[in-house]
Amino acid sequence: MKLSIIVPAYNEEKTIERILKKLVDIQLPSQVEREIIVINDSSKDNTESVVTNFIRLNPSAEIKYVAHAVNQGKGAALHTGIQKASGDYLIVQDADLEYDPEEFNILLKPVLDGFADVVYGTRFMGGNAHRILFFWHTIGNKFLTFLSNMFTNLNLTDMETCYKLFRSDLIKNIPLKEKRFGFEPEVTAKISKVPGIRIYEVGISYYGRTYEEGKKINWKDGFRAIYCIIRYGLLG
Repeated sequence: MKLSIIVPAYNEEKTIERILKKLVDIQLPSQVEREIIVINDSSKDNTESVVTNFIRLNPSAEIKYVAHAVNQGKGAALHTGIQKASGDYLIVQDADLEYDPEEFNILLKPVLDGFADVVYGTRFMGGNAHRILFFWHTIGNKFLTFLSNMFTNLNLTDMETCYKLFRSDLIKNIPLKEKRFGFEPEVTAKISKVPGIRIYEVGISYYGRTYEEGKKINWKDGFRAIYCIIRYGLLG
């Protein structure tokens, strides 16, 4: 089995080398190969030089690098990564340090055991480490998940999580439109409508960062998420 790891990046020069090293070094099950796909969404900092230098110094790692000519948003970067992925399954890994790639093995287990087509890593279940940060962000995430569940008839606890593992043939056949953070509610609404889909959730850690540390999502993205939940929940 081959796992495609999609890494959208925008102005992540401070963290992306550490993430790439983790992605190269993690011990995956023996039957799982990996490819890493970095999509630089027209960063204004030194993200490109950091990535290309890492690739030069690690020639044995299977890393694809794609650069957008203009900034389009995280969703657009994920669209590109999905198109480029050659693995049987694919997973999203943000270029910051909020999620720990060591936990890929937790997400892979329901797949390797033959139970799951899609696995979400939830920040609101399990006993793993969670950084304490924003009260209203937590309330907002839980509200958006609740609203999403109303339209999809799922019982997710963390629709907005970065860690989403998909069977590649499923996600490649879903037409995705949202170019920013609306990707999360859109893809959730659309996969929920796939006949016979098997969706699982597993508890993960969360090492959140502040806006001073580079967090990008804001209240406007929350309103867009509500629109996307209703739009794609009703019309697909």
